[in-house]
Amino acid sequence: MKAQRMYRIWFERDVPREHVSMFEDIAAGICPGDRVDRDPYHQLELAHGVMAGGRIYDSAAMDRAPHLLVISRTGIGYDAVDVAAASERGIAVVNAPDAPTIPTAETAIALMMNVARSVKQIENDLARAHDQGEKLSAWDVYVGIELAGKQLGLVGLGRIGGRVARVGAALGMKVAAYDPHISAERYAQLHVARADSLEALLGNSDVVSLHLPLNERTKQIMNAERFAQMKRGAIFVNVSRGKLVDEDALAAALDSGQLFGAGLDVTIVEPPLPDNPLLKRDNVVILPHIGGASGLGRRRLFEHAMAQVLQVLRGERPPNLINGEVWDTVRARWEAMRR
Repeated sequence: MKAQRMYRIWFERDVPREHVSMFEDIAAGICPGDRVDRDPYHQLELAHGVMAGGRIYDSAAMDRAPHLLVISRTGIGYDAVDVAAASERGIAVVNAPDAPTIPTAETAIALMMNVARSVKQIENDLARAHDQGEKLSAWDVYVGIELAGKQLGLVGLGRIGGRVARVGAALGMKVAAYDPHISAERYAQLHVARADSLEALLGNSDVVSLHLPLNERTKQIMNAERFAQMKRGAIFVNVSRGKLVDEDALAAALDSGQLFGAGLDVTIVEPPLPDNPLLKRDNVVILPHIGGASGLGRRRLFEHAMAQVLQVLRGERPPNLINGEVWDTVRARWEAMRR
């Protein structure tokens, strides 16, 4: 059987025209299109590969796609993919860990600086003063934090955390991190102080920035106990996953003055619901999980994820294979399809 047009790749949304040339010689694209409201997995049963964005890929979804060889996440996190279920079915799971590093790190820095300089509060105060025909005397009411000389505490020192460390140091901040999975050489390379415990990092940092994957060990790692351990008047930033944080505990820490403010690119429900009380706070900046969504970042996410789908469809082992133990099974299934 010829490889051309043999395969089908399922997308959650329409494919930009400039990317079609990447796969058109080997596969056809499928998108649920206007059927998404009735069935978000419309025509998934035809798929040999999936470009996975924000939807859930569990056993039920995979059972709809008997020909599926690979699920490729357009990002780092793969908590929405049941990796064990994929492995049982001989499906490769891959991610694109390098693609969103730069824009996500820059988003963390932008959130930190916006909160530190009370940008949202001053903007809102200015708008209210204009609405009331008054002149805002910001000099008397404005409270901002200078970051130079402050400690930036990173919970996680992977790709994104490492880049945030470099930018923080360039701002004149002292940088420390807690990540027991990172080597001493990596800390030294980044000129980052190694905290002995998460509690020690939280208690000594003026800004805490979260850079962790979501799993059973990290779910709600930032809870009431952890916020109480933070330095009073500190800033909290999260660009990882919303479920890492107990949002009620975060709101309580803000109410009590334990925290100066927070910058969030992620929330438990995304985008955040209108009644989320964190949205209405002048000292909290919330974005709808767009940290990696620069123009170049989106292109890298698509291209890195797509390249690995195509590698699997050509029988080649992809570089970012999460469940590497199933590769022989995936390869055998691919060979059977070609016979």
